[in-house]
Amino acid sequence: MSTQINPDQLVGILRDTTVALVRRDGPDLSARQLGVFLTVYLGPGPHTVRGLAQDLNVSKPAITRALDRLGELDLARRKVDPMDRRSVLVQRTLKGAFFLRDLRQTMAEAEGIVLDMPLPETLAA
Repeated sequence: MSTQINPDQLVGILRDTTVALVRRDGPDLSARQLGVFLTVYLGPGPHTVRGLAQDLNVSKPAITRALDRLGELDLARRKVDPMDRRSVLVQRTLKGAFFLRDLRQTMAEAEGIVLDMPLPETLAA
């Protein structure tokens, strides 16, 4: 039996997940950095700076800045495409895979908390 999650519960899961990420030890990711990270790890590759900019509808410099930070944290790395040296490939890392695993666990915990909470009376009506 599948449980239908309503939009308010989804927002609660997002809030609880974000709060858990902020409270944990280590650096925080901005929304843009997290968006780039999730696109790289959840979408089919290969990923390029140009392709990520197009997929996320942001500029290439914005992707470059996000990848700079992800690279500093070893959550992603850039490599020149050997087939087209003008293109930069974005690669996943082992540390990034562990971060994604932890993120999934955090979201699952947040989902359990949110689904167990009663809806506020203003939303239940």
